[in-house]
Amino acid sequence: MMSAVCTLFEGHYHYGLGALTNSLYHHGYRGVIWAGYRGQLPPWAKLLKEHKTYQEYLVTEDLCIRFIHLKTDYHLTNYKPKLMLNLWEQFCPEAQFIFYFDPDITIKCRWSYFEEWAAYGVALCEDVISPILDTHPLRLAWQKYYKPHGYNLQNTTNIYVNGGFIGITRDKVSFLKDWEQIQELMTKEVGSLAYANASKDNDIARNRSFPFYKTDQDALNITVMNTEYSVSLIGKEGMDFKYGGFTMSHALGSPKPWKKPMALMALKGKPPNLADKEYWKYTQFPIKLYPKSILLAKKSDLVLGKSLGRIF
Repeated sequence: MMSAVCTLFEGHYHYGLGALTNSLYHHGYRGVIWAGYRGQLPPWAKLLKEHKTYQEYLVTEDLCIRFIHLKTDYHLTNYKPKLMLNLWEQFCPEAQFIFYFDPDITIKCRWSYFEEWAAYGVALCEDVISPILDTHPLRLAWQKYYKPHGYNLQNTTNIYVNGGFIGITRDKVSFLKDWEQIQELMTKEVGSLAYANASKDNDIARNRSFPFYKTDQDALNITVMNTEYSVSLIGKEGMDFKYGGFTMSHALGSPKPWKKPMALMALKGKPPNLADKEYWKYTQFPIKLYPKSILLAKKSDLVLGKSLGRIF
């Protein structure tokens, strides 16, 4: 089956892109990874082949990254549905599946499992703040806001999904169009999609009591409430938010694994977590992200962090 993988990154998140790519390769993915980006290309992406609409980096003979330079004022987290739609419309219309992964995710199981999963329905994972009950004021506020726009949001669910991953088949492309439109309709309340979290004015911070706090993620959950398509959900273990998972590790929050001082954080009561440990498994092949000296120091810091975590 023809699958395409995509992600979005800028700045130091190229380290996450490298580890995501390595984990995909390790678990059997072969083909193209489409990477929308702003700013500079990764320093490890050498000998790029120039194409009209993208630049191609050959990772191995059967895996490449195609970099798409983006000119948008959106925060990249809000660009996900637009990227996926653009891939089907312009870059890879032949793909039967498209999978989006945040660049702070690594995968943990055979690639074919993801294709099997998405064939059952729109593939999604439960978020760390889930559940949000079907009668929760937040969901009722969404229903009230979107009803005048023609969205009835009648699907009842207690699961609140994470926006860092989605797997979808070509016949469900209108799910992505709804996600994009639902997000656009938020702008009257959030002011701009240039921010990851809702802020009608840049200096006014919102919190979860506001109906549209996590713009892309809330829009995705509203789309789930609205969709006519089947949805296949994995719980919090799907992203290693709790133990027992086998599909992915998602490094939430800050600092990210590639910036985290593991031993120092352990002394503060925050030892290395599952996502930290998974990241450091996938930093050297087939993309080499660090020279040996830096890798040794980072691995030593990780080991010390795990040891201190047992004490503190």
